[in-house]
Amino acid sequence: MPIRQFQAQRMHAPRDFQAIARQPVCVEIGAGEGRHALLFSGQNPEKRLIAVERTREKFLCMQKQHGAEGQQNLQPVHADAVPWAVHALFPAQVEQLFILYPNPEPHNPAQRWLNMPFFEFLLSRLKAGGQITLASNIPDYIEEAQQQLIEVWKLPFVKEVIPADSARTHFEIKYLERGELCQQLIISKPAGYATRFDDFQPLQGQQPTLPPPSVEAKVSEDSRATE
Repeated sequence: MPIRQFQAQRMHAPRDFQAIARQPVCVEIGAGEGRHALLFSGQNPEKRLIAVERTREKFLCMQKQHGAEGQQNLQPVHADAVPWAVHALFPAQVEQLFILYPNPEPHNPAQRWLNMPFFEFLLSRLKAGGQITLASNIPDYIEEAQQQLIEVWKLPFVKEVIPADSARTHFEIKYLERGELCQQLIISKPAGYATRFDDFQPLQGQQPTLPPPSVEAKVSEDSRATE
């Protein structure tokens, strides 16, 4: 599947956006009620994890549980991960990125993570040697992601079957109890891997400045004239 270029400069800041420090972080996208985030931060006290969840109800559950457990190295964030990443993350800042059991988007394949233009931007935020963990219970989702990694992103990866006793998320527990095959891709970013966003600095809450519609239309016409 061909990928168009992501328009990072057009992203509006999430509501109540707060900038983060320029220091190494791990990020979980779609953290849900926070089971994995709480486990990971508890088991890795030396790492800072930012857990991003868009759905308010799930975020509030995660926030409540975090308040009860009190991990100092965990920061729950209520936001859509795409604009949040554009406004918050610095180039090569992320050590590990977790996307565990994302919405498979059965009716909109272009919205699957490795099919999105945003994935190139996400790779620019990952440090050399950093890893992305993508887990799913849908074999076709994993198969398509593999093909995108080979044909489009040209990144090394390892495919693993998730053990039956794994319990990182509520979805994972449910799927494994049903006897479903759960798999994950461990994707690595090699040294020297380049994207078009490697020098793009986070917008840090600044709203995008877009040209007037007439200017945008003229640019579009000029672009078509040169094709």
